[in-house]
Amino acid sequence: MRRLKCIVAYDGTDYSGFQVQPDQITIQGEIEAALERVTGEKIQIFGSGRTDAGVHARGQVIHFDTASHIPLDKWRFVLNNQLPDAIVIRSVEEADPSFHARFDVRVKEYRYCIDNDPVADVFRHRYADHIRYPLDVEAMQQAATHLVGEHDFTSFCSAKTFVEDKVRTVYHLSVDRRGHEVWVTCRGNGFLYNMVRIIVGTLVEVGQGKRDPQEVKEILAACDRERAGKTAPAKGLTMWEVFYDGQISKD
Repeated sequence: MRRLKCIVAYDGTDYSGFQVQPDQITIQGEIEAALERVTGEKIQIFGSGRTDAGVHARGQVIHFDTASHIPLDKWRFVLNNQLPDAIVIRSVEEADPSFHARFDVRVKEYRYCIDNDPVADVFRHRYADHIRYPLDVEAMQQAATHLVGEHDFTSFCSAKTFVEDKVRTVYHLSVDRRGHEVWVTCRGNGFLYNMVRIIVGTLVEVGQGKRDPQEVKEILAACDRERAGKTAPAKGLTMWEVFYDGQISKD
């Protein structure tokens, strides 16, 4: 058996998330179906994380085991030939048999895109949340500094989260304006259900002047989901990159 590691990009708009679900079209389901067509094997893939319905990925990492003798340099071509246009295998490499795409993750980076122009960009509407009113990016960045570090992020995760330990470490959280777009970049050791989208929704309210930047510190300390802002729409969120040992500093 060989263990292969792949980097996958996808447009999640028309999918019910990454993880296989009964009677739903998912990223995992599409990739596993492609693998079966290529190898004749029933293969289960393991992802670095689950993305919700409508969320995209540029650097999702998966691994799977196969007995196939397909040469390494052919895998990307044969899989992409079997996948829908919205899913692309960016790279394939041999991995150590002990490698696990999920359990070996050290750092994940998500990026959220806001189309902050009076008129929506029709070519970005699948990948950015349109907010027509001006955003105070400087105030949003001030608020973001309160979320960097190790904290209990209960206030910034969905009430549907059943994980008991809600302590996570955010290594980097920045808000940048690039032309008419505002980008929120969040890098951490792991994220709770809807955590990044709730952080973005709260920062947007700061940018709109509905909250003071200092209030984010109080929201965090409250450990109460009701204190934070709305959950930002899924379409603006992209799993940007996943890092393993030796790939990145936590700074």
